[in-house]
Amino acid sequence: MDSDTFVYTTYIRTTPDELWKALTDAAFTRRYWGVAFETEWTPGAPMVWDEGGRRTADPEQVVLAAEPGRLLSYTWHSFTPAWAEAVRLDQDVYERLAREPRSTVTYVIEPSGDTVKLTVTHGDLRPGGMMKGLIAEGWPALVSSLKSLLETGEELPEPPR
Repeated sequence: MDSDTFVYTTYIRTTPDELWKALTDAAFTRRYWGVAFETEWTPGAPMVWDEGGRRTADPEQVVLAAEPGRLLSYTWHSFTPAWAEAVRLDQDVYERLAREPRSTVTYVIEPSGDTVKLTVTHGDLRPGGMMKGLIAEGWPALVSSLKSLLETGEELPEPPR
């Protein structure tokens, strides 16, 4: 069954506060994601995505919820021609992504014994859309690298393109 939501859950040997820091601190996010977020991490605050010096800003890129150590939610980034060129998307793929509705991502952080349960929910996706297919591969790889970084001090190597 197709839906407008993708959900991924994992358990990480860390604390809720360390996981929050890894999701919001630019030094952490650059290591496992290659992206730094410029924002105040308060509801309604604008977000700028900085990927290797390429900045993506849009008034609709905002923090939706921010409860340190518990919950983080924001709108997904805008697809711009400059972004598509930088990540080497062909024109057809870029145009298809740009036509899809803006989506949202939510992280729920829950203590679970000596670990923390992290649930990533990426919603408001077009059922059967291109973005849903891309994130179905992207989120597991990204969260695995985050988990590795927090548990071992080393992020996973970027897979070959």
